[in-house]
Amino acid sequence: MSFMEDEASDSGRVGRTRMESYFFSCELSSQVPFYTFQGDEDENVEHYLDLRTVCLGTGAKEESNVVEVTALNHRGKKVSVPVANLHVSCLPMVSMGEFEVKAPVTFRLKSGTGPVSVSGLHLIAYEDDEDSDISEDLEEIDDEIVPIKPAKKKQKL
Repeated sequence: MSFMEDEASDSGRVGRTRMESYFFSCELSSQVPFYTFQGDEDENVEHYLDLRTVCLGTGAKEESNVVEVTALNHRGKKVSVPVANLHVSCLPMVSMGEFEVKAPVTFRLKSGTGPVSVSGLHLIAYEDDEDSDISEDLEEIDDEIVPIKPAKKKQKL
């Protein structure tokens, strides 16, 4: 699935951003207790994970399974936050709504043996460079256009 949307940048210029989304899922267990997601480090591309559900897999034991997310906060500092405390008998699944985290992000099974499945969408935002060429062409056209002056009215004597 992909779509286009207008986005205003800090410079006040309106640019085009192309978004693509893909299904994302990882499984945490005692054998694989953490998973780190890191997107490409391209200038015009940003990667996000839109978390939707955290749930216990088949064969989970009667124990507390705590899932923690580590990502950068708005100041660029790494922060770890527990997002789900799952238990087979009382809370086998948590709906995260649309919990969006910018990559890089690490999921860790802080306690328990799992298996725990984390799923959602991988969002990729592309900054289109083509618009800068189009806006330069439009500025050149604006310079070439001669303004139209209104006609003068004739006065009756």
